[in-house]
Amino acid sequence: MRKSTHRLPGLVLSNHEFIVPLDHKKPNAEKITIFAREVVSIEHESKADLPWLVFFQGGPGFPSPRPDSKTGWLKRALKEYRVLLLDQRGTGLSTPVTFQTLAKIGSPQKQADYLKNFRADAIVADAELIRREIIGAGTRWSGLGQSYGGFCLTHYLSAAPEGLKEAIITGGLPPIGVSIDAVYRATYGRVLEKNRRYFARYPADGPLAAEIVECLMRTDVPLPGGGTLTSKRFQELGLGFGFTDGFEAVHYLLEHAFVDGNSGRELSFTFLRGVENALNFETNPIYALLHEACYLEEQASHWAAQRIRAEFPEFDLAPGKPVLFTGEMIYPWMFDDYAYLRPL
Repeated sequence: MRKSTHRLPGLVLSNHEFIVPLDHKKPNAEKITIFAREVVSIEHESKADLPWLVFFQGGPGFPSPRPDSKTGWLKRALKEYRVLLLDQRGTGLSTPVTFQTLAKIGSPQKQADYLKNFRADAIVADAELIRREIIGAGTRWSGLGQSYGGFCLTHYLSAAPEGLKEAIITGGLPPIGVSIDAVYRATYGRVLEKNRRYFARYPADGPLAAEIVECLMRTDVPLPGGGTLTSKRFQELGLGFGFTDGFEAVHYLLEHAFVDGNSGRELSFTFLRGVENALNFETNPIYALLHEACYLEEQASHWAAQRIRAEFPEFDLAPGKPVLFTGEMIYPWMFDDYAYLRPL
């Protein structure tokens, strides 16, 4: 159902809402809402036969981009497609999963059962219902999958290939037949190389990171929004190393690490708020709760990132030892250090 339309320079954006089953195997049971934003270049607005491209976001647990201009990949796509920016279930405006909404579900077991409905198979089933509603069962569309969106699109190719004209995947392929332990061994190896390159570019950040860790190991440091900045949480800033500007984002954040306060040299409010903003597990809890699960095939991960980390003592923290950042990993202690993950 189209809800509203608005315009930006060069763009026409229309908001849609769709009612779908929470569990596609129980179509007459509980329903949820899926939000998607249609984007078309203004010169193609009235072109009824313009092909569609549906976008699957990375994560898991993140909504589609909110366009504010005709730039980047969207600018290129709009030359030949009408783009549908899908908020995958549980994200953005699609019956969002947050610590607040999960609290209504009840016990941890009920929450776990609920979250089983937010995997790639359900996301693809949503997409198929939406495709049939807006362009018709007999018309295919193209799919673009970014990171975890590529996992979704790969499932789409297996489960409902009749819905796709083509699939475009950018950096996200599920490791079929490869154990999650192997995935994390490879990932830790890549993160070691990222650290080497980072500290080669910014050698002064080595002593600075060590000073920050020394401070954090000496005393608990509360964060402005709640929770605690521990030394391990500080190491997680390496999550940004996977982005084009990740090195610079971390470096510029560390530049603001200390100020001279009433008690002498202390971690600055600017730095503490910046750490919170850089690590958004609390606003997007699906990312923390289902991240390891998206690599699995009918098995449990048993905290794979934590287990495999023991094979890489380079990341251990000790006085006089270089501090290395970790990467895209989920650890059990996060559900203590992050205030709004604690209830989950």
